[in-house]
Amino acid sequence: MTTSLDLNVSMPELTRTLLDIYSVSGEEKTIADAVYKALSAYPHLYLTRDGDAIIARTEFGPRNGEERTRILLAGHLDTVPLPTVEGSLGTVPASIVEDNGDWILYGRGATDMKGGVAVQLKLAAELGEHDTDYNLTYVFYDHEEVASELSGMARLIRNHGELLTDADFGVLLEPTDGTIEGGCNGTMRFYLRTAGLAAHSGRAWKGENAIHKLAGALRVLEDYEPQTYEVEGLAYREGLNAVQVSGGVAGNVIPDAAALHINYRFAPNKTLDEAKAHVTELFDGYELDFVDLSPAARPGLDTPLAASLIAAVGQEPKPKYGWTDVARLSEIGIPAVNFGPGDALLAHTDNEHVSFSALTRCYTDLLFWLHTEVDED
Repeated sequence: MTTSLDLNVSMPELTRTLLDIYSVSGEEKTIADAVYKALSAYPHLYLTRDGDAIIARTEFGPRNGEERTRILLAGHLDTVPLPTVEGSLGTVPASIVEDNGDWILYGRGATDMKGGVAVQLKLAAELGEHDTDYNLTYVFYDHEEVASELSGMARLIRNHGELLTDADFGVLLEPTDGTIEGGCNGTMRFYLRTAGLAAHSGRAWKGENAIHKLAGALRVLEDYEPQTYEVEGLAYREGLNAVQVSGGVAGNVIPDAAALHINYRFAPNKTLDEAKAHVTELFDGYELDFVDLSPAARPGLDTPLAASLIAAVGQEPKPKYGWTDVARLSEIGIPAVNFGPGDALLAHTDNEHVSFSALTRCYTDLLFWLHTEVDED
């Protein structure tokens, strides 16, 4: 049975309905079915579905004799797994708590990012041909919270690129706590591997300890000073950290293999190849096995559309330190920013939540912007 979504209800009520749908990565079918069914009721939207990802486009004719600029609004439908700590509120189903005169919506995905998806759905339902100066592309996709090779956005770009690449500007509705966050840091993960020679620990001199051979790499990490780089007026902080260590067979065996799992977050002043070259030089002499390579994205704030959005929001833009799919949009030539309801620091937490006021404010800001005529000379 498909869950019904009423796109005419309030922002908080729509968000709560989305939160009540379990959609951990890999299990997005129910929410994708609900989104597709809801959007199908609006004849001004042309829908394309690919698995559990959906593209909804308007095809409005010229306005005042000129072709319309196209804006893309995107958000992912999946969430991370539910919290395991008993009593956690950031779970399914959602709950509502009053706090200092505001109402707070708790649930998995409240900030990351079903609040943003609710904003997209409301805008898609309400902005008809005579309500906006633009053509609009709404993208809802699966598998964002998992390995990049599973990404629903990447699959849409491969399979339906022509429905995306004609956008002039993009907004990814990831949580930004009421301000615009430009671009994003890139991220890469790799295993630094060492080899030794197994032996009985009582005769350790017969072997070579692979774990001990990690010491030099750990010293590099301990001594490393992450840099901050200014890109188009925004300061991006980098990070290079060990996130996992593995090795060893038993308590009486000298280990013959070990690995250090490292994550490098790099500023958008570097290409992916430059970032890869940087860590290869740092760990010269070690075997590096790269398992995730995701490019950074420049801020995308140097366009008239970005300037008009900044004016509509009324807050100074900030850098995005985490990686988001604005990088994928940037790769296909679409300047894009992050702007969505909720505090990103609450994403994935046991008590993930978003306020009613944050949901309404994000929706109102975007609605005002999309109603505003932009001078693109």
